[in-house]
Amino acid sequence: MATVQETRQYIRENIQEAYPEPEAGAIAQRLLEHVLQKSKLELSLKKDKPLTQEQEEQVKQAVTRLQESEPIQYVLEEVYFYDLDLFIDKRALIPRPETEELVDLVVKEHAGQRGLHVLDICTGSGCIPLALAANLNVEQVYGLEVSNGALEVAQINATKYNLPVRWLHQDVFEPVQSIAPASLDILTSNPPYVLEMEKEQMRANVLKYEPHLALFVLNNDPLRYYKRITELGLDLLKEGGKLYFEINERYGQEVKQLLLESGYKSAEVIKDLFGKDRMVKAVK
Repeated sequence: MATVQETRQYIRENIQEAYPEPEAGAIAQRLLEHVLQKSKLELSLKKDKPLTQEQEEQVKQAVTRLQESEPIQYVLEEVYFYDLDLFIDKRALIPRPETEELVDLVVKEHAGQRGLHVLDICTGSGCIPLALAANLNVEQVYGLEVSNGALEVAQINATKYNLPVRWLHQDVFEPVQSIAPASLDILTSNPPYVLEMEKEQMRANVLKYEPHLALFVLNNDPLRYYKRITELGLDLLKEGGKLYFEINERYGQEVKQLLLESGYKSAEVIKDLFGKDRMVKAVK
């Protein structure tokens, strides 16, 4: 039987083509932690311990999938997001670190407030509404999504953490009938914002496996979702309520102008940790 150290090397060598270093090393570490159910420290202390036959088989099956550029999150069916260990599969987009930054902004701005009413639009795996429900004092949280498969993933995560999110299965371009006008404190959205023409710049593991419905928007109407959600915010947010968008870095100023011209009191573009325009915040 191969040891922990030998297995780590086996994983790295066999996924190099799909995942070059240093990513291969990080994936090998994560796969071992998952299969052996050990922390990074425990694995480093037991690097000469042999795997069981069952564990070796699990690793081999995972490596076969990784060689096809399948994301590690789908292989393991888990993703860490804002202190939540969420279930994920191909029915929903893999939550990104930038979206954690969006959640962190909302949490910091609303900490200490009580009885909040929150809506997340294009909710996918449910990562945003679930993280907000777990970290804020909320009375009601909604997650709206057109994909039935994505909502099934979101429901699995809500059940796991017993969080009070109400899922709305509908198209954002249809009237929202389940939420009273001027009742929301917070409206968040990470809608599809990658232009079709940007596909060629994207990695194979994204294009091949992640749902295109959640990623792409037509080149000739890049702000389609932002326009619609801006309208919904004017209807559903309370006076002084806040809208938070994750955006394509190309369109920070355009989204800000859209919000101001639509009648919001203020709007601000916020950069992510890499210095890119990534969020826009507005106050009704």
